[in-house]
Amino acid sequence: MDDLRQLLRKLEVFAGELPTFNPGEAPDTPAELFVDWFHHAVLAGVREPHAMTLATAGAGGDPSARVLILKAVSEAGWQFAADTDGPSTKARDLAERPYAALTFYWSPLARQVRVRGPVVREDAASGAADFRARGAGARAEALLGRQSQPLADLAERDAAVRESAARLAAEPDLVAPGWALHTVRPESVEFWQGDKDRRHTRLTYLRTAAGKWERRLLWP
Repeated sequence: MDDLRQLLRKLEVFAGELPTFNPGEAPDTPAELFVDWFHHAVLAGVREPHAMTLATAGAGGDPSARVLILKAVSEAGWQFAADTDGPSTKARDLAERPYAALTFYWSPLARQVRVRGPVVREDAASGAADFRARGAGARAEALLGRQSQPLADLAERDAAVRESAARLAAEPDLVAPGWALHTVRPESVEFWQGDKDRRHTRLTYLRTAAGKWERRLLWP
């Protein structure tokens, strides 16, 4: 453990050339700034820039987090898809308390975006369209409806996926019953730009009671 502690202290952070960020030039809405930062991440070659941590909590308040893929961003919010009628912790949390936090971290740019707000389940047609747009393997796995349940061994998993893939081959329009598209409707969005000298820049957007966005700088 002591060796690990020493190793952790030696690891470099904020390596390479970092982008600048002038919060005074930020747009009026967080969605606009997110799209700008996202395109920058893609052009910079950041791997899987659409991967995000989704954090939820159930009625008891215990937090849980996992990495999902961003589906879309608009002024309405940030979207993700999941089977939320199943037995997973995510499904239970969203049923008990439909509120979530999202975190994006683009390490080569030392940039982080944090989104918080209530979660709204979109209509069934939107969820079905998203499901059909997934790859064959992803659809076969989602059709199982067993996420987070105990698994005896990997052979059991592989056999079930093969059976599910055969179902899809015979019925290509199949959609997992609980598959849904969800939108996190933001109440706050923070943009964090790291700095080698730890003079980090933090700009947060807060939604007012009137539905407008208020911008604030935060101390690092």
